[in-house]
Amino acid sequence: MVLDLRELIASPGKGLDYEFELDSSDLDLDGVLRYLTPVTVTGRVENHAGHIETRFRISAELICQCARCLKEFPKQLRMEGAAYLTEELEDEDNEDYYLIVDGAADLTEAARDHIILNFEPRLLCREDCLGLCPKCGKDLNEGPCGCGEDLDPRLLALGQLLEK
Repeated sequence: MVLDLRELIASPGKGLDYEFELDSSDLDLDGVLRYLTPVTVTGRVENHAGHIETRFRISAELICQCARCLKEFPKQLRMEGAAYLTEELEDEDNEDYYLIVDGAADLTEAARDHIILNFEPRLLCREDCLGLCPKCGKDLNEGPCGCGEDLDPRLLALGQLLEK
């Protein structure tokens, strides 16, 4: 969403509310199978004595795949973030600032970056998910698989010590 900030830039102490939907096809998040609701961004841009800052909330309902047991499960995406906007970048490598061009700023990039950088790296259906048996593929959350544990022959001597 490109937001016209010319009036805000000229008025220190003022703010501007906004809301938009982020195109979820641009978000390739590991473990997310589909979006049940649009990715909604709501926020406010404020001019603090010449320093333009935006604070925003991101929300969506997702269907994800567990990284351990591969089951689908629903998840709520809820994030809060902030970004700084500037008309001139002093340091091209500073990723904390987003550029205001001709009095307008594209807030889509800030929201997308925030999601990508802060999204969970491994999605689990529950914290104590046991996953799948590496031998037979049974879901260990439903109980033991019964295929038994094969001990490495080099560790058999240690196993005998445990039996004593």
